[in-house]
Amino acid sequence: MRSCANKNFRLKSDLSRETVHLFAMSDNLSLPEGTNIPNHIAIIPDGNRRWANEHGLPSFEGHRRGFEATPKIARAAREMGVHTLTIWAFSTENWKRSKEEVAYLMKMYEWFVDQHLKECLEDKVRIVHLGRKDRIPQTLKTKIEGAENKTAQFNKNILNVALDYGGHDEILRALKEIIIKVKKGELDYPDLEKIDGLYREEYPYYHFREFLDTKNQPYPYPDLVIRASNEKRTSGLLPWQLVYAEYYWEKDHFPDFTPAKLRDAIIDYSNRHRRFGGNETKV
Repeated sequence: MRSCANKNFRLKSDLSRETVHLFAMSDNLSLPEGTNIPNHIAIIPDGNRRWANEHGLPSFEGHRRGFEATPKIARAAREMGVHTLTIWAFSTENWKRSKEEVAYLMKMYEWFVDQHLKECLEDKVRIVHLGRKDRIPQTLKTKIEGAENKTAQFNKNILNVALDYGGHDEILRALKEIIIKVKKGELDYPDLEKIDGLYREEYPYYHFREFLDTKNQPYPYPDLVIRASNEKRTSGLLPWQLVYAEYYWEKDHFPDFTPAKLRDAIIDYSNRHRRFGGNETKV
């Protein structure tokens, strides 16, 4: 068996030859006139390993194909008018996978940040990391922080990369930050009895969201969640933010998820009716 380092080198070389095609182009797809486009789409790119298994290939090849699909989808989403795209790249539970697979993925995320940063700078896309930074390799952490800093001034579009992200973990981190600020006297929580009207009931929600990973974003709440590989669950992605999201279960594995299939999901979303706990409202 080849070492993980050899696989990383081979994979990075293969992808580098395809960079121009992958990052500079997406299928020229247009949406029907009158389509209601979601402001924020979150994607759970499931099924890389299953795709590889079904094609008689090693799991690393499935991950490679998933990495190939991601930039195409990100560009297509922007071209179709989606402001914010969230990609769940690696969960807090994914550390349970083999050390070889985890090391391989971390190296590929380094490559992805390097390559996709160029396009994001050109298209004025803000890159935001969702999740923990304390457990990822230092080299990757440095690259992510650099990408965030270099694109921080952009607001045309946002690309959220959820890496070492877990929903429970996000909420616990937010609560911990609030507790620390209250103890230090840096946060003064108002007496809700002195706040008039409906806003009194809503205030804690608006206040709490400023401590979540999606803080300071114009569209922190995804309108549409797409999960590949016909899995019908969220697995803890953005539990606070997904309270009113619509869901689209894509039957194909993520390596086969194309801009055309993203278009189908958006059209399906556009034909739905959302209530938000009140009267029925067409999307």
